[in-house]
This record gives sequence, C-alpha cells and structure tokens, in this order.
Amino acid sequence: MSHFANIRAVNQVVTDDYAIYEGDACEMIQALPSGIIHYGIHSPPFEGLYKFSRHERDLSNSEGEQFWQHYAFLIAELLRVTVPGRLHSVHVMQLPTSKRRDGFIGMRDFRGEVVRAFEAAGWHFHSEVCIWKDPVGAMTRTKSIRLLHKQITKDSSLSGQAAADYVLTFRKPGENPEPIGGSFEEYVGTDLDISRDAYEREIAERRGQWKGPGPYKPWPYEQWASIMVWQRYASPVWTDIDQHRTLQNKRHNPAARDERDEADEQHISPLQLDVIERCVDLWSAPGDTVLTPFLGIGSEVWAAVNMGRRGIGFELKDTYFAQAARNLAARPAKEAEPSKVLDFFTALAPAAE
Repeated sequence: MSHFANIRAVNQVVTDDYAIYEGDACEMIQALPSGIIHYGIHSPPFEGLYKFSRHERDLSNSEGEQFWQHYAFLIAELLRVTVPGRLHSVHVMQLPTSKRRDGFIGMRDFRGEVVRAFEAAGWHFHSEVCIWKDPVGAMTRTKSIRLLHKQITKDSSLSGQAAADYVLTFRKPGENPEPIGGSFEEYVGTDLDISRDAYEREIAERRGQWKGPGPYKPWPYEQWASIMVWQRYASPVWTDIDQHRTLQNKRHNPAARDERDEADEQHISPLQLDVIERCVDLWSAPGDTVLTPFLGIGSEVWAAVNMGRRGIGFELKDTYFAQAARNLAARPAKEAEPSKVLDFFTALAPAAE
C-alpha cells in the first residue's frame, strides 16, 4: 500500500465509505493508482464566468490558454485513474458573452470546447443530455437583457433563450471488466409515479383496452417500473429535474449553511442532486468508487455514498471543504457495499500532513 504515500492534503476526512481531501486536485490525483475509479462526475469552473476563491491554484482564476492547459492536465489524469471502458460525466452550459470581454452580446460554445478537450486527451464522447432550465428563474437570477421581456418590446435582436445545462459523458477506451447490470429500482425526479398503485391502475387500464388474442399478459411490476424509469432517463432532454434539490437547500439538507467568505463572489453552484443520482445510478454499480475532482460542498460524494458507492473528492477552498465534511457527516446513514479497491480509504488515511 506504499503507492498511496505520496498523497498530501491540507486536511482530510476518511471513513469506510468516503475520503475527501482539501488541496489541489491536480497534485493529489497524481498519487492515485491507475485504473481504480469506476465512475466520475464533476462540474468544472466555467472559464471566465465566476471566481470561487483568490487562491492562485484555483482553476476558476485561469482564463484563455492558461485555463485549458490547466484543465487538460486534470482531464488526462482523470483518464489515467479510470477503469478501462468506464465513464466520466461533466456538467456544463453554454456561456454568455459580454461587450466588455468579447465585444458583443451572444453565446460561446463552452460545451463544445469541453468535448474537444476530453477527446484530445483520449476520451471517447459517449453521450449527452440537455437539462431544461426555467427561463423565469434564470431571468430573476441573472437579470440578463437577453431574457427580459422589456427587451422584446425594444429590440428583440438582442433577446435569446435561457442557457440550458448539459451533462456530457465520456468513455475511457477499452473493455469494461465488470459490466454494470440490473434494473432500476427507484426514480429520481419530479413527476413519475412508479408505485404499485400506479402499476395496478395502468395494468387495469391496459387490460380494459386489450383487443389481442388471448388474455392480456402484463409485465411484472419490477420490469414495468424499471422500463418506466429508463424511458425518462433515456430522453435527450430531462425536463423532470428538481432545480432546487441541492445540498445548499436546507429543505433537503438540514446541515446546509452559507459557505461563502467575505472575499467571495455571490455564487455557489452545487449540481442538483437529481442529476448526480441519475448519473450514478446509470453508470456505476453498488460498491464502485466514484470520484469528483471539484468536491465543492460535497454533492457528488454525498449522493454516491447514499447510493451504496464509495466516494472520493478533492477541494481546494477551505470553507467549501469544511462544509462538505459537515454535509457528509450529517447525511442519512446507509450501509455501503464492500470496497472493490482493497481497503482503499484506509490506505489513503495516513497520507495527509
């Protein structure tokens, strides 16, 4: 287990089912052995849009060529540590331009830039899904003239739609040694009922409409429920994501608090738990190890562990790391599957300074 000894962190929390580290992801990921991560998911800083800290190593403080050199290094490391044939997902959106920075008001293809960066590192572009955004909520939050109705009445040539979210998923070349099999047992989202009562109602309706030869033979409940869920998850546009279900929302996380310090911009951007949980359910199995290089307040690790996976995350910002530790400590306890990577987190524990 000496290959874990090079990991150094400012702070850490290591348990039987998750390990989180405070420090520079680009440094700490280099100490992970190759081919041990079964799935990964993250939301990177959107280049040039927000600054999350004043730390010189913070990727959000890089712009232009420096940003892409910095991010490319991390993308290559994510490829190295991932199991062959397995996946990594990235949450992005198209970015607005500004007259000050770009000389015009419009959109920038950040989504495409991320795709090209992953492909350049050797990943295969596996799939993508567009996530519906409420334009009224986006208008209220951003005050963008593109979304204001009064701009329509003045000059609609500057008006445009709200920026949707995307989840881009990339596959590491090679054959997956452990297939991810099984049916869906739960639905994550806002408006699909897969209860037994819903099943009985649908079967009764279908039986009443049946005109085929012989008696109507319905799917078993478990098969019906899994197919209903998959039809939602297979959609190219997810319109049934709860936009407010995040770890910073006290309604969903009693441990939530304001993680910003005085020098911060007023921007905290945890990914919706619905999105994370769908991706984890789709592309990992119980007992797998799920990695996020941008831990933030802990959303990806929190969701993965609650779903019976192991979680590992890196976070540079001290206040975000501290809140991630609180969120994970306060999560509802669930029993995890045995680790597939020896005693992975026990091996990592002595590594911090």
